[in-house]
Amino acid sequence: MTTIKDLARMAGVSVTTVSRALNGYDDVNEDTRMKIKRIAEELNYRPNAVARSLVTRKTRTIGVILSEINREGAKDSLAFEILCGINDRSVELDYDILLFSTNPKKQLVKSYADLCKERNVDGAILSGLRVNDPYLQQVVQDTSFPCVLIDIPATHQNVGHVTTDNVSGAKSAVEHLIRLGHRHIAMINGHNEASVSKERQLGYRHALVEHGIAFREELIVNGEFKEEGGYAAMHQILRRHPEVTAVFAASDLMVLGALRALEHLGLKAPTNMSIVGYDDIVIASYCSPPITTIRQDRYEMGYQAAQLLIDMLEKRKVNRRIVLNSDLVVRQSTAPCSIF
Repeated sequence: MTTIKDLARMAGVSVTTVSRALNGYDDVNEDTRMKIKRIAEELNYRPNAVARSLVTRKTRTIGVILSEINREGAKDSLAFEILCGINDRSVELDYDILLFSTNPKKQLVKSYADLCKERNVDGAILSGLRVNDPYLQQVVQDTSFPCVLIDIPATHQNVGHVTTDNVSGAKSAVEHLIRLGHRHIAMINGHNEASVSKERQLGYRHALVEHGIAFREELIVNGEFKEEGGYAAMHQILRRHPEVTAVFAASDLMVLGALRALEHLGLKAPTNMSIVGYDDIVIASYCSPPITTIRQDRYEMGYQAAQLLIDMLEKRKVNRRIVLNSDLVVRQSTAPCSIF
């Protein structure tokens, strides 16, 4: 196997010159650089990643930490879309990714810092954490290790944040229902440990208040971002609040459960209940009825998270808070209110 010492001997230069030439440093004469690259190609030279990392103290590897990956999540594919965005941008910028799956129990056994140090990654992207997860607390307290959080608002030294405008997105969803004449609008939220739940509830509230509709806390039921949670929440809304004619759900997955609850009771959307979801998962346009929803580009979130982390690793001065837009997609799960 050809080594960097072989290249140096063939080119008649030092090992340091070869290293700097191959790594793009601008203090190497261009003719010398081209000569070294030509010899490297002729000898089929491939750099040793381990040796390079020992010299540069960088592995060009990003840790991707996803919380609570499970089979139910395959239906919404949100984590997969984020991962695809991270992977594509990392590959484009010549970085590798190392995937970790975690949950609160695992986080108590091995700290965030220990996990990253043991696997020798340069920085990390974290997604799916709850606001009370141990890893999140450790990220906030130890800012020496570069990381980017997805959907968790924290931006300070060596910590970045990528999300969509959840307040504006939720507000658009509820305003769509209001334009259709609905005044009794319930919300199926996620859970209290999710930052996006708080932001989407705030958007829901803003839309009601700005249109002169009283905000009622009792019309909000948590569905845990799960299909079964949406099913149970819709049953509760129908049983306790028969005046409700429309529902905004904080995820399309919960809408799927809500639609099943309506069907179980001999009802259907939008004839008996208009429903707006959030995320625009693939199945949203294929179920019956197709779901009106707020589209957020999870692939782009992953892509931007990778770009931001690599910018931080390479010491570029960039905005460490990235907020992407979301869009209302109108389909057949909503209709004008027939009760006035």
